[in-house]
Amino acid sequence: MHTIKKIHEAVYSPIADLVTYRALPTASVEYIDPFLFLNHHGPQVYAPNNNGLPFGPHPHRGMETVTFILTGDIAHKDSSGNESVIKAGGVQWMRAGRGLIHAEISSDEFKREGGPLEILQLWVNLPAKLKMADPYYIGKQREEIPVLQLNEGKITAQLISGEWKEVKGAFESFNGVFLSTLYLKPGAELEVSIPEAHNIFFYVISGEINVNGTSVSSLHLAEFNHNGDTLTISTKTDSVLLLGHAMPFNEPVVSQGPFVMNTQQEISQAYQDYREGKFGSWEE
Repeated sequence: MHTIKKIHEAVYSPIADLVTYRALPTASVEYIDPFLFLNHHGPQVYAPNNNGLPFGPHPHRGMETVTFILTGDIAHKDSSGNESVIKAGGVQWMRAGRGLIHAEISSDEFKREGGPLEILQLWVNLPAKLKMADPYYIGKQREEIPVLQLNEGKITAQLISGEWKEVKGAFESFNGVFLSTLYLKPGAELEVSIPEAHNIFFYVISGEINVNGTSVSSLHLAEFNHNGDTLTISTKTDSVLLLGHAMPFNEPVVSQGPFVMNTQQEISQAYQDYREGKFGSWEE
């Protein structure tokens, strides 16, 4: 079995009135290649006539964002012309590639009516050969994402990317990244095979999960060693888990603000290109 190297606690890092816990990076872990960044927003309840999410237009280059809408919604717009409102249970996958500008705010309906909100955004690195690829965006609602029922219905797994039990995920990862959101009931048990060479992303969103004999509670990220090919998971409480794994790229990671590249020179070029309008135009 993959043994646990260390368990990292997410850091409370609110953004305006948005409750936020940052699981990556923190003082104890910079990244788990190719998983670079995770913000966990909420859970919280917004009152009617609220301002919604605070993520107005901003640029990205060199990575992908995968956004999980557990409750609430996100209104997406970007400089490539994409627009959507993804609701609870849905997921957004955006490849920034060579660069684009996007905004992630709440829908007019959510701002007017309020309600519960919980959202995760994960940044996944792009290898050097794809950092300047064309950007794209796909948003899918809950009913468009394949679901596996496991352990006699005690586990519901949303299959985001990759393949599990011959079922393909909703999104195609060009880098072989597997991602799934697992909803586990008390008494759930599961054995997952993960190649020994892969890096594992194991973040407990809520509840408490025993993995390979060690308990991992909510708002904690487990980092694993490369000494096995199995995860044995069990729960005594209702729990939600974000599980991912992928081959590490083993490339230099230089990040600054919204850009993730391989060298500082490439970061400087990204800022220059953005200032020169090469990320597309933004119209309200």
